[in-house]
Amino acid sequence: MKSFRHRLLLTTLAWIGILLAGLFIVIGQLFSYYVDPQDISRVWISLVCIFIVAMIISVAIGYRIIRIHAQPIDNITQTALQLAKGNYRARAYETESLGTAQLSLTINVLARNLQEITTVREMEQERLKTLIENMGSALIMIDRQGKISLVNKFFMDEFSLTKNDIQEKFYKEIDIPHVLERFIENIFVTESPARDQLEFISGLNKKHVDVYGAPVLGEHERWLGIVIVCQDITELKHLEQIRKDFVANVSHELRTPVTSIKGFSETLLDGAYQDEATLLSFLEIIHTESNRLQFLVKDLLDLSKVEQTGFQVDVNPTDMNEVIDRAVEMIKPRIEEKSLHLDVQQEPITVLGDADRLIQVMMNLLINAITYSTANTTIKIKLHQKNNQAVIEIEDEGVGIEDSEIGRLFERFYRVDRDRSRNSGGTGLGLAIVKHLIEAHQGKVDVESQIGVGTTFTIYLPLWR
Repeated sequence: MKSFRHRLLLTTLAWIGILLAGLFIVIGQLFSYYVDPQDISRVWISLVCIFIVAMIISVAIGYRIIRIHAQPIDNITQTALQLAKGNYRARAYETESLGTAQLSLTINVLARNLQEITTVREMEQERLKTLIENMGSALIMIDRQGKISLVNKFFMDEFSLTKNDIQEKFYKEIDIPHVLERFIENIFVTESPARDQLEFISGLNKKHVDVYGAPVLGEHERWLGIVIVCQDITELKHLEQIRKDFVANVSHELRTPVTSIKGFSETLLDGAYQDEATLLSFLEIIHTESNRLQFLVKDLLDLSKVEQTGFQVDVNPTDMNEVIDRAVEMIKPRIEEKSLHLDVQQEPITVLGDADRLIQVMMNLLINAITYSTANTTIKIKLHQKNNQAVIEIEDEGVGIEDSEIGRLFERFYRVDRDRSRNSGGTGLGLAIVKHLIEAHQGKVDVESQIGVGTTFTIYLPLWR
């Protein structure tokens, strides 16, 4: 810009100098004809002085004129260069000059439009980035050469990848399951959308993902690559399997007592009722199976109630010693029937809980301990305080539980020893009910066990203050 101004200034001064020099020569020649030769030197000196003064005045006037007309052009040029560099906040001075006013206004309108377009584009890009990063599904985009162009955080977390693992890499170079790699290859081959549920091993666990893939098309149906979206459905598959197991277990548990009742009642109706001994024996079996069926239905109703969303217990200051005493009193006949010893060690503790539900918890745990204990062994109940919590321990000297089975103890219908628990009348729902009730009290339950030594259930409940 400065070179333009300098060139314009030099050109103007050159023309002014030429004009003044020509004028100076013409005037000098005229004076040489009409002025006395003795005064000619003074005339020339006067002309030189006049010439110098005229040049200075001409330079000043020229610089002023050039500044008025050239500076807006310099400013507009500078603004245009800033816009070309991407600085859309640059603005030109809007002067009153007739030659540049319209140009300055046009440049500023262009700058404002570019700034607005850039702002909108940045907002859309930020929204798209936020959407992709927080969409809750794993996403990967691959260009037509098979190179990874975009990956979100969920994808990297899902397949234990880092930015260094995917940067400037092709999809066949990254560590993803082979089933997913084959799915991607199928999308490239068919160039059509596809959906599938994939199963693979991740570490020590089996994972299930619902995967959808589709080609990415640009302008004029130009094929740009593919996009893959993966949704982890491992938990859904697990819940579906639990539902299937639950239906199968309920059907089995209901079928057994119903079959017994139906069979023995048909036998009695066929004439067996005439034999008094047979009649009493069959009626006793029917009564036992009816009780078993009643307990199963009751536990199913209880479990359904405590598993409902929003289930709450009626918490109040509750004397835990009284809860334990009442539970022990209710199961005492079963303890005496099996010749077991009961050792209760209690401290005066008040918890924040529902007394009836806590009695149900204690009875379920004690019945479980009785079921898996052998005769002439001891069941210990300990109540004490630790870290601002009430701690209740129910320890037996039973058969114990394998480490691999402890994680499934609180599943519905899960039994460590199916034959023993079924013969004892257990429904397989007691520990599941215990877990949900304790969690409803904002507490937790832990299990420790050794084969041949025994099992200890530990309950932690909030104290009342």
